[in-house]
Amino acid sequence: MERNFLELLERKRVLLCDGAMGTMLYSKGVFINRCFDELNLSSPQQVLEVHKEYVAAGADIIETNTFGANLFKLRPHGFAAKLRDINLAGAQLARQAAGEQGLVAGAMGPLGIRMEPWGPLSRVEVREAFAAQAAALLEGGVDLFILETFDSMSQLQQAIQAIKSICNLPVIAQMTLGDDGNTPHGNPPERLAVLREWGADVLGINCTVGPKATLEALERIRPLVDCPLSAQPNAGRPQIIEGRSLYLASPEYFGEYAKRFIQSGVRVMGGCCGTTPAHIAAMRKFIAATTPETHTRVTVSRAPDEETPGADAMPEVPVKRRSAMARKIADGEFVISVELVPPRGTRIVKTLQKALTLKEGGVDVINIPDGPRASARINPMALAVQIKQVVGIETVLHYTCRDRNLLGMQSDLLGAHVLGIRNLLLVTGDPPKMGDYPNATAVFDVDSVGLTNVVTRLNRGLDVGGNSVGGTTEFFMGVGVNPGATNLEDEFRKLYWKIDAGAQFAMSQPVFDPAQLEDFLEEMVKRNLKLPILAGIWPLQSFRNAQFMNNEVPGAKVPDDIMKRMLEAQDKDRAAEEGIAIAREVFQRVRPLVQGVQLAAPGKPESALDILK
Repeated sequence: MERNFLELLERKRVLLCDGAMGTMLYSKGVFINRCFDELNLSSPQQVLEVHKEYVAAGADIIETNTFGANLFKLRPHGFAAKLRDINLAGAQLARQAAGEQGLVAGAMGPLGIRMEPWGPLSRVEVREAFAAQAAALLEGGVDLFILETFDSMSQLQQAIQAIKSICNLPVIAQMTLGDDGNTPHGNPPERLAVLREWGADVLGINCTVGPKATLEALERIRPLVDCPLSAQPNAGRPQIIEGRSLYLASPEYFGEYAKRFIQSGVRVMGGCCGTTPAHIAAMRKFIAATTPETHTRVTVSRAPDEETPGADAMPEVPVKRRSAMARKIADGEFVISVELVPPRGTRIVKTLQKALTLKEGGVDVINIPDGPRASARINPMALAVQIKQVVGIETVLHYTCRDRNLLGMQSDLLGAHVLGIRNLLLVTGDPPKMGDYPNATAVFDVDSVGLTNVVTRLNRGLDVGGNSVGGTTEFFMGVGVNPGATNLEDEFRKLYWKIDAGAQFAMSQPVFDPAQLEDFLEEMVKRNLKLPILAGIWPLQSFRNAQFMNNEVPGAKVPDDIMKRMLEAQDKDRAAEEGIAIAREVFQRVRPLVQGVQLAAPGKPESALDILK
């Protein structure tokens, strides 16, 4: 077979890809926690054997064993330095199996880390990572590239652009879908038509869902594009049987769907997770007996990606109207916030009494952390609502990325708005290993930057997929900042992205060294980073508490002179008095520099009020 992919498709050929690589390697005894891509170097014969089985089954296109061979997926395994070697070997092994007449596709998957606006990677970093992998595959002699199992259209766009920046080889671009038939970001399949405008030569669906859902999605895309479509579904949804994930869609079932794919305009097909050479052989039989049909394109406007608000975006509610706290900060007034940690049980009477004492003491707002130190406590949203309704004082709800996926986050935030919560502190959250349940699973779909973008979209009446939510939310958004971060350059970089994402104020880690905060604020001015800051102030309880803050709380640097003062104040009551005196001194020093303070109230709320005296 000649090796010109696009010419073959223009002649109305239907080309058959191979099936799953990971499934086959696992069946041959490779442990699931291995880096499958690195097997190109350490166990090339195993990889070559799988390739040859697919060639024997009738595959026209052999994908390289490099789906995860990018910098960010290789790095955790310790193989980042071998990126070029792994991809080069992957291309060479696939070529050896395919022969001179077969086609070799350089397989590239997502980076495994979210990019702006939902994650820490910039578009430039993403493009550079994809370009590095593509260059090594190109050096190995691939005939085309296949981008597969992407859940973010924006990251897929960067991958397409990275490949097109180094060569003009054809690109197959494939997204994955959820059970609802939309992308993980909530985009309907029709949005995928924009992949054509971004440079994809073939676009399609792969992974996650089985043949039926893949076909239904492609039938919705087909009228919107003038390019071939591709389909590489899983062998159905995996079923957990005796602790193992098994895919139950039979080769015969796949063969039947090969016919339906062709009738719907698919020109490139194959399999993903759970498929084997038997599935590919069954598809080969139906392809040989079926003649492709042609179709015409219906002109449509450019579809927005999932991270760009579309025409349905609504004007945001002015900041001053969102809450009393928002109004005070917008008017340049000083804000006093006190932190109350939710109780571990269901009894909240004492917490409500503390909140009332703080309100009567002149506190503006009470901020409520979400599972501090990864501990299990009463839901902070429930406590925030109770404090507002019973005590009549505003709250700042801490909301973390640790425990919820994107879908759950949006549901929570919409619910919080309905319950009257307006002030949010958006933080990534402490990992479970820090707390009482180290084996609990963390989610971290996004970090604090991504979460800020989620809330900004909701304030414009849109979900993360760019779909209308029927009205705007009115959240006043705060973020965390760490003036004592070990890597200040990284801290300023994150702060820039948080401001760019829509942050409207920031609360700092506890400040024990005012000079450190002064330096941080001066650097913010130099970098033109404008954001109201509420300085964290923590009254130390004892010398041991000072040691803990100094050694186990990131960014909380306790100066030597304060450590000495707490050491000398060994008596419990005297130590608490000294801690309040130190906190009062810090408060007086930083007050002219910041927009407000966030006071901790360990023990009795009077400790926070004593600082204000």
